[in-house]
Amino acid sequence: MMWGIVAAAGSGSRFGGRKQETSLGGRPLWEWAREALLAGGAAQVVVVGAGDGEPGGPQRRDSVAAGLAAVPAEVDLIAVHDAARPLASARLVKAVTEALRRERAQGAVPALPITDTIKQVRGNLVAATPDRDGLIVAQTPQVFQAGALREAHARYSGPATDDAAMVEALGGRVVTVPGERAALKITFPEDLDAARAWLERRR
Repeated sequence: MMWGIVAAAGSGSRFGGRKQETSLGGRPLWEWAREALLAGGAAQVVVVGAGDGEPGGPQRRDSVAAGLAAVPAEVDLIAVHDAARPLASARLVKAVTEALRRERAQGAVPALPITDTIKQVRGNLVAATPDRDGLIVAQTPQVFQAGALREAHARYSGPATDDAAMVEALGGRVVTVPGERAALKITFPEDLDAARAWLERRR
């Protein structure tokens, strides 16, 4: 059985407000994320930080931890999804879940190849240009063996911008599946315009 967690507690400082409550196609972003998880196979979805869901925390990991506390112990798979990626499809949720089971991994994430040149900088000085071969852009939803995700949140205290990084840090195997360009992250106001354009293509 799989449950889902939607992280929707961000302050939206770069967006200019609480983006998870922003309307897309007449619905708040967090509702899109929740519905994708339900349609993709989640039995229940805990929304953290929006609507009538669980209260969030100061960092993303705190919000996910709050969601974990609401997931019953008998659940064996947990999908973690960002409200800021409203257009990830139910098909993507299913693909990530199937990869996790097929590969017998502890986690699975959708990912896109990097097409831009990447620079490492110190201040405004370019320090290096990494080879982008083998580099990917990770998305959500990310699906995990429940035990591995709970252990990662209990034991790992280092920096992490997604849950997969925490599972990886404890030696967990995380596999990838092809992501979706439509599952872009809403960070700036212009990203919402791009999401609206993707939504129009679906109609």
